[in-house]
Order: sequence, then C-alpha cells, then structure tokens
Amino acid sequence: MLCLPYLLSSARQRQATSPLLLTNSESQPGRERLRHLIIGSPEGVRGAINYLHLLRYAEQRKWSQLVTIPDSGIVITPAQGEVFSLLSRDRAID
Repeated sequence: MLCLPYLLSSARQRQATSPLLLTNSESQPGRERLRHLIIGSPEGVRGAINYLHLLRYAEQRKWSQLVTIPDSGIVITPAQGEVFSLLSRDRAID
C-alpha cells in the first residue's frame, strides 16, 4: 500500500515548484510492503478504489485521501533493490 505520512503532513507547506516526495515506511517482519499508486481524474481514482474494494483486494478506508498533484510532479524514492511496474488501462467515461 502507498504510504504518505511525509506527503500528507507537509504537502501544504511545499511550494508549487517542488515535487511531492512519496516515502516508504517500514513493513512488519516477515511481510513485504507493496505501494499502489493510482493516478487519474478524481472520479477515475475513486472508481478504481471502489472496484478493488468490490474484488476484496483492498478496503476503501485503507487508501489515503486524494492528493492533488502539483505542476512540478511527484518523486517516488524506492529502496535499494526495488523494482517498478506500471499498468495503464483505459476506462469509459459516463
């Protein structure tokens, strides 16, 4: 799951020219922390969260609040040895 403790506490203090920093907090012993990132319109992100809830993959209340991406973008800082995969998928707009 995506962890945003630093992001949520300091996002309002950052200038529009500074990217957001997404940090990865420590996982529990014997478990791996996965970070899911859904980027899209507010309706699309809420729809994806609701769909994952219906599939019993992730409860809606476990996700962070929606965070507006600044013009400067987002910086994701992975730990040594982590990899990245991105899924792009279209959705119908009602």
